[in-house]
Amino acid sequence: MTICAAIQMASGPQVNANLLEAEKQIADAANAGAKLVALPENFAIMGMNEYDKVAVREADGQGPIQEFLSGVAKKYEVWVIGGTMPMAAQADNKVRAACLVYDAQGRRVARYDKVHLFDVSVPDSAEEYRESDSVEAGEQSCVIDTPFGRVGIAVCYDLRFPEFFRPMTSKGLDIIVIPSAFTSKTGAAHWEVLLRARAIENLCYVIAPNQGGFHINGRQTFGHSMIVDPWGVVLDCYKTGPGYVSADIDKNRLEKMRAAFPALEHRRFFCE
Repeated sequence: MTICAAIQMASGPQVNANLLEAEKQIADAANAGAKLVALPENFAIMGMNEYDKVAVREADGQGPIQEFLSGVAKKYEVWVIGGTMPMAAQADNKVRAACLVYDAQGRRVARYDKVHLFDVSVPDSAEEYRESDSVEAGEQSCVIDTPFGRVGIAVCYDLRFPEFFRPMTSKGLDIIVIPSAFTSKTGAAHWEVLLRARAIENLCYVIAPNQGGFHINGRQTFGHSMIVDPWGVVLDCYKTGPGYVSADIDKNRLEKMRAAFPALEHRRFFCE
């Protein structure tokens, strides 16, 4: 068994302040025994407007946010899944929402760029989001080998697309990590049920770090970062404000559960 942790933040527009808070939570989780720590979406910046992040975007392989992620992974000897951070895009006025993964020696081992962009008007609300105005979508999913099992990466709005996760199971998926910044309204309606559904239907663990609280830009995010087991049981949940959740990821239990309840082997495919 391995202890894994999901960090919850209420990030603001100042990158340095957010990184200080992220390191504090990573240190606390590592000191409590976590070997894999995941940060939420937009952990490094939630600007006053959608374009503030463009000003701090980094080229692939260099920049202070990437140096931070590598440094804390090495310092605390943990795998770090870096939520999302703004990386250079083809368009000058956009970023890639990149989730970077570093091993316990501080080496980068993976990058996932958010595929599904949040362009919605929230029902019965004045809230509107057009993420594609400032973010360039990724094109590929990501499943990687880690000492804790095969880990698939997804980000926030990706959670609503079950077909996005099914191909990951063919690659031996054991854990889904879903850094997010779910809004308060959509989170209250759908966050937990979607996380539990993805865990149940894919018979895997789900680690879900979320933004949680009031932000300087006026947004409110839902929080309730959680870790869910393959039976859909919420192992730990942190409701609001900065903090973290942690739980044991037991690959032996996962394998026994899949052997006893082989739903993934029972799938049949129909084409119209």
